[in-house]
Amino acid sequence: MNFQVTNHELCVGDIKVTGVSVSSVFLIGDTEQIILSSISDSPPESVTVGPLLPLAAEA
Repeated sequence: MNFQVTNHELCVGDIKVTGVSVSSVFLIGDTEQIILSSISDSPPESVTVGPLLPLAAEA
């Protein structure tokens, strides 16, 4: 399969981002590489890492 792409000029004016979901990528134009990173605003002592347990059914 031969696929030919011809890129032309792309002009973007203003962009207003009003919110970001848990996982999102905002991309305009071409890219060869996307590098992922994460940040958390929770203090480390409030983060619990361990096995997930199902919630007990209500009686």
